[in-house]
Amino acid sequence: MQEAVETIAWARRLKIRHLESLLILKDAGTLTEAAQRMHMTQSAMSHWLVELENLAGTPLAVRGRRLQFTPAGEALHRLAVRVLGEVARAHTELDAIAAGLSARLHIGSIWAGVAHLVPQAMVAFQRSHPSVALQMTEAAFNELLAGLEQRELDLVVGSIDARAFGPHLQHEVLFEDDICVVAGPQHPLAGQASYSLAELVHVPWVMPPKGTLMRTQLDAAMLEHQGSWVQPKVETAALTTLQTMLQSSDYIGACSGAMARHLQALGLLRVLPLARPIPFGPVGVVWRRESEHGLVTAFVDALRRTAMLNLP
Repeated sequence: MQEAVETIAWARRLKIRHLESLLILKDAGTLTEAAQRMHMTQSAMSHWLVELENLAGTPLAVRGRRLQFTPAGEALHRLAVRVLGEVARAHTELDAIAAGLSARLHIGSIWAGVAHLVPQAMVAFQRSHPSVALQMTEAAFNELLAGLEQRELDLVVGSIDARAFGPHLQHEVLFEDDICVVAGPQHPLAGQASYSLAELVHVPWVMPPKGTLMRTQLDAAMLEHQGSWVQPKVETAALTTLQTMLQSSDYIGACSGAMARHLQALGLLRVLPLARPIPFGPVGVVWRRESEHGLVTAFVDALRRTAMLNLP
């Protein structure tokens, strides 16, 4: 036991200011820029770095035109991300308690989850946990996973692929989604029986950006069905942009089946039936293994029950 205490003695002398300085230094890349951001002199910034290196017992950065972190510096940077993330979370929870709420759960979701799954699960969750405040963030899956890693998010609803199989992550598939082609309610193509992708190649398209999972799946389907691909007029990941453009033009677009059917039910868009469906893949929930506390588990259960109720 005494040996364990001695091995972390250096960490007892760490200050939040050390970790904040390290984060800013990594992002800034130079002592001068980091000092400006911290509102201190360059010599004071250098002093913080030297002091931190003395605590760690090893160099953390190689000085030059731009600082390069050593492996030890990268390891301490990861520690700083985790610790400051937990500090920020604790601050948020204290604010919630001061406002009369017992806790806060921060949820991230891609568009497919926002359609019906996450909002309905939030309502169901708060029926049994009325004192818990919920915070919602909508973004691309990569951004959400980064927020999960940095402790900014408690759980993420997104496309379950290799990215969800991290060593510190747990996941559960909730439903299988597809990709739908959509148009404005008054579009000339709306209301017909079905289309092949080849029949839609000359229509102006609004598509997800390249590099996204949905765009990759859509391009693959284009190649498979007609041997060529569509050059979109507009590329956007913003659902509001897609919806507004389709409602006021002859463009067509693509979005997740869950979102497309939700918007059609609201009368905002029309789904153009395809002769062959385009698979998108499983949508599920991802959380950190060490975060399997009562609230996370309870919200995962609410997601699971909501997904089952919405099965076709």
